[in-house]
Amino acid sequence: MPSAATSRPIALITGASSGIGEALAQCFAEAGHDLVLVARSADKLQALAAQLEAKHAIHVLVLPSDLSDPAAAEQLAATCKRRKRVPDVLVNCAGVLEQKPFVQMKPGAHQSIINLNISAVTAMASHFLPLMVARGSGRLLNVASIAAFQPIPLLATYAASKAYVLSLTESLSEELKGTGVTATALCPGITATQMLSSATQANARLSQLPGFLVGDVQDVARQGMDACLRGDVVCIPGIVNRAAMLASRGTPKWLMRRVSGMLARRST
Repeated sequence: MPSAATSRPIALITGASSGIGEALAQCFAEAGHDLVLVARSADKLQALAAQLEAKHAIHVLVLPSDLSDPAAAEQLAATCKRRKRVPDVLVNCAGVLEQKPFVQMKPGAHQSIINLNISAVTAMASHFLPLMVARGSGRLLNVASIAAFQPIPLLATYAASKAYVLSLTESLSEELKGTGVTATALCPGITATQMLSSATQANARLSQLPGFLVGDVQDVARQGMDACLRGDVVCIPGIVNRAAMLASRGTPKWLMRRVSGMLARRST
């Protein structure tokens, strides 16, 4: 489903400067997509763009942007239309996490999570999906989390934000039927990224996690891209994560809250 301006399809990836977003950029480049890379760090994006262009002979457009700015999504959409880089695939990966009891976090920290994990995802979809529907083809990949399926004490606002992303994506997948556009939610578990490193600094107990619980970022990205291109609605990488999701959906809500609370209290 290539854009009219190029023989290759275009993937726009937010949060592309590190972690799962960077890995997704590498996967889409390897699969023959031109890229539009979005994040706050211009230097990191330029370095990644140069690497991917040299390795895969693709075109990469770098658009540094702070997606927590309410005007950012509209500006990005306008720039993509002007530069004839309207994406065939929109990947919403930019996000922020802070692990701490709710009452110990400053109000601004909660709002930052909401602005990036919820508002920016919604704004990007609202500006780019109509263009895809009008064209009759497109893919949306929203990066949620295994945390979307259950309450996570010490990650209360983050988990709630990812539950929103999952619900939004599942709803859109039904609304978009028959349009040629699909919506996919990637729900990784704990993944070896800088975000995990930062969380480990805040809570040293996380460094004791067994290796089988920590996913490889490249494998997570690959599974997410493949699911997106197939048009799958939900992708949960890893057998352990899929088992945890099924267990959470089959367990009474009150029991899930009790178990999650007990585990959180023991981890502090």
